[in-house]
Amino acid sequence: MQAPLRIAMVAGEASGDMLAALLIGGLQADWPGIELCGIGGPEMARRGFTPWWPSERLAVHGYSMQMLRRLRELLGIRRQLRRRLLAHRPALFIGIDAPDFNLGLEADLRAAGVKTVHFVCPSIWAWRAHRVGQIRRSADHVLCIFPFEPALLAQHGIAATYVGHPLAALIALQPDRAAARAQLGLRADDEVLAILPGSRASEIEYLARPFFQAAALLRQTRPALKLLVPAVLPLRERIVQAAQAAGMGEQVQIIAGQSHTVLAACDATLIASGTATLEAALFKRPMVIAYRMHPLNWSLMRRQQLQPWVGLPNILCREFVVPELLQDAATPQALCAATQHWLDARRQHPPTITALERRFTALHHSLQRNTPQLAADALRTILAH
Repeated sequence: MQAPLRIAMVAGEASGDMLAALLIGGLQADWPGIELCGIGGPEMARRGFTPWWPSERLAVHGYSMQMLRRLRELLGIRRQLRRRLLAHRPALFIGIDAPDFNLGLEADLRAAGVKTVHFVCPSIWAWRAHRVGQIRRSADHVLCIFPFEPALLAQHGIAATYVGHPLAALIALQPDRAAARAQLGLRADDEVLAILPGSRASEIEYLARPFFQAAALLRQTRPALKLLVPAVLPLRERIVQAAQAAGMGEQVQIIAGQSHTVLAACDATLIASGTATLEAALFKRPMVIAYRMHPLNWSLMRRQQLQPWVGLPNILCREFVVPELLQDAATPQALCAATQHWLDARRQHPPTITALERRFTALHHSLQRNTPQLAADALRTILAH
């Protein structure tokens, strides 16, 4: 009796867990009884994945003291995982994002004869150009979520397939604002601002207070403005403290999760740069993108930046369709003014909002693909060679 196909995967943090969970659906449809193991999160586990370590163990970001303190632990996990995979070789290894952890592991496995795939191309087109050589050594194939990436990788001799962005399939082309507002207890004529200061503790540290200070300034001229803040449970207390420090503890409504419902309901959003900005674009919402970090981190990142844009909607549209306020430019006054522009436009100049919505709709269409099936098709070809 033939042994079931065995594939190992490593996903870091919540976004990787979501991407891997979608991929697992395509794999199970094509290979019933497939065995999936490695490092993963709760969404992967719900779909039958066996986690040897939880993905949260890899959730360290940036050039931080935390990263230095945990480096020994992370390297230890990678060594143990490498030994286990080489002792009982899978048919394929898939690294889901987490390039700092996965690319080195993929290189070692590939050198030992294990076929490797990296899912989500590192942002070599933004500030990670130095990773091209590492990707070429590490991955037999790259699954890309943006349409321009395969051609870019091909220039460097790296095989790749565009599989679409999973979020574009999850979010409706025409979000139901009325239903979202009803779910959140809002009236149809309420003016609503969504505040998303990030999904990491470091982002809350640097962005939450100026975001709430900007909201306080907005409320001076718009006292009826509703302020909604979706928050994951581990960060809720930090967000509450930041709101209180800005004198907005009683004015903001902090909601457990439901970021998609909040984005569907809002008129505009003040948002941290990251995947959430793409979600906001797919919900066709005007936004002000901001980011702040430790000055040392900022200096290092600026030296690596290859494009004038940081926010994903602007990168994908190849122009500043929404404002970006970064580091020292992200003052409460500037954040307030940029947000006020969108709120005023919705009431006083609707064509401005309509034009933005059309741009984001075209972006949505370009990213909408059957990601699980396209990924499974690519993996079948890899396994056949």
